[in-house]
Amino acid sequence: MSVERLIRDLGRLLDDAGLRGSFLVRDLGSGDELGIEPDLEFPAASLVKVPLAIATLERIRQGELDGSTQIRVRPGRITTPGPAGLSKFRHPARVAVDDLLYLSTALSDGAATDALFALTPPAEVSAMLRELGLRGITVRHTIGELNETLAERLDRADVHLAHFLASEEGTAGRGHRIPQLDVTRANSGSARAYMELLRALWTPSSIDAAVAERVRGLMADNVHRQRLAPDFSSDASTWSSKTGTLLNLRHEIGVVEHADGQVFGVAVLTESSVPAISQPGAEALMAQVARTLRDRLRQM
Repeated sequence: MSVERLIRDLGRLLDDAGLRGSFLVRDLGSGDELGIEPDLEFPAASLVKVPLAIATLERIRQGELDGSTQIRVRPGRITTPGPAGLSKFRHPARVAVDDLLYLSTALSDGAATDALFALTPPAEVSAMLRELGLRGITVRHTIGELNETLAERLDRADVHLAHFLASEEGTAGRGHRIPQLDVTRANSGSARAYMELLRALWTPSSIDAAVAERVRGLMADNVHRQRLAPDFSSDASTWSSKTGTLLNLRHEIGVVEHADGQVFGVAVLTESSVPAISQPGAEALMAQVARTLRDRLRQM
């Protein structure tokens, strides 16, 4: 089957499932790549936590921050909701900057992320990305602002209405009535932009080697492994990644390192037209499409 037909067939599978996505898989050794709309921008959701980790660690390296500094987090002060982490704490806690990095990146703890954003605001993270030569990723707001959507204001029985608006109110220009889903107002990026970030973390680049190694370790510790991990983890490979989820958005970026030495970057950003909170079939299809692209690259 030709590459062109493969891409068409995969696109048809996504369409049938109500998914539109920006997919890119790249052999980080040779630079060969295959993708589906790899330059299409999406709101980044929690993918933004990887650029934040890079910026925080770079500031530690430069002596502007101390990783051992303990940040006092009081219940109610950082109100970012989340299924795990500091937002579930009932009592004040002191957490070192280094440990906030783990909570933010590996657990996707939004409260820990906003504690880090208080040290390095979004505009500074964006500026550092530009200094490192990483284009196409824009950081505009904190996780607290990201989560101030209609879904957080509705009773649980009515949350489906927010997902309906998310799937129905987009524009052809990638705008949206929900600000967090509007690429001109939200943290944003494409599969290609995030692939360049992965390349910079896994191969020699403008990112300091020690900073890159720490971020790779944080991504290897990612506890959210329900999306792409089932198709890329095995006894003969390791999968390091970061997920992003908001309303109808389901993303994951990661790198699979095979025992034979081959290393592939995988960047998948998707939006669903199906107004449902739980969509395990969509997550399985994302992984299937990404793995099919990786398998074809291995054959080339």
